[in-house]
Amino acid sequence: MYQVLRPSHSTFETLRGLRHHLRWWGQPRPDVPPLWLLHGWMDVAASWQFVVDALREPRLCIAPDWRGFGLTQSATLPAQHVPPPYGLGDHYLFADYLGDLDALIRHVNLQLGRAADAPVDLVGHSMGGNVAMLYAGVRPARVRRLVNLEGFGLPASPPSQAPRHLARWLDELQAFSEGSITLKTYPGRAGVAARLMKTNRRLPPQRAHWLAQHWARPVHAHDPDGPWTILGDAAHKVRSSQPYRLDEVLAVWAAIEAPVLVVLASDDSLAQWFAHGEHSLAEYYRRLEVVRHCRVAQVDDAGHMLHHDQPIQVAALIEDHLR
Repeated sequence: MYQVLRPSHSTFETLRGLRHHLRWWGQPRPDVPPLWLLHGWMDVAASWQFVVDALREPRLCIAPDWRGFGLTQSATLPAQHVPPPYGLGDHYLFADYLGDLDALIRHVNLQLGRAADAPVDLVGHSMGGNVAMLYAGVRPARVRRLVNLEGFGLPASPPSQAPRHLARWLDELQAFSEGSITLKTYPGRAGVAARLMKTNRRLPPQRAHWLAQHWARPVHAHDPDGPWTILGDAAHKVRSSQPYRLDEVLAVWAAIEAPVLVVLASDDSLAQWFAHGEHSLAEYYRRLEVVRHCRVAQVDDAGHMLHHDQPIQVAALIEDHLR
């Protein structure tokens, strides 16, 4: 089992009608802004443990579980800890991640004795990187530095695709309501660890077994050796009703004032996901041209989960950029 070097603690905050889980490392320092770590799709806040352990200088790090992931309440299920009105629906909208992040940052800033709109540092991976980029453009004065780990965005969705896109969304809503869209279960924690290593061939067994206990839980609490299920809401597998409007995204990116470090893995994730050329690194580089203060770095011997594969390299890049 992986041995944690910098232990974390958890808090829960009820904001925007949902109970959010936050994982904290380190202590606040008046001269250093908090570092917010934003995980990707079907991931959890604990995923940042290896990078936090690899930081040369300890600092206050805060990682939320996005709505419907980890220990944060799902937006598609009745709240157990929040009286009505609570979040209840059958799918997720990307803009809600922005709303959650904005509310969380303001709330935590006040908890720390800072101004609500005091600037913070952001690091986001994959989906979290996309949220971070949008947030930095929408709230430019609230982000001091930004690191985007493999947050590529999506292929552009032209208006002509709207009818087909919305029809597929309706079909998936129906499938979800009928129970056809679910998450798989795995045989015990070892099965979860094996699943993580199958997806990421570079993930060492000790890290995989440590992650498994945070990424999933037993279906039946009294049977830890029985089936385990991922800590994620199956409704995340329903496509968004909102097409990816590239012109709007680029307008937001162009409004970013913070210096941005874009970090790519040596494996070309986009080429694996979009084998038919819907999106590519060349297209991503073209999009980055609208970001005023942007540089790109690469992590060698790493795939999309580069913060698991090479946490020392990733931590060094983050710290150098945040200085």
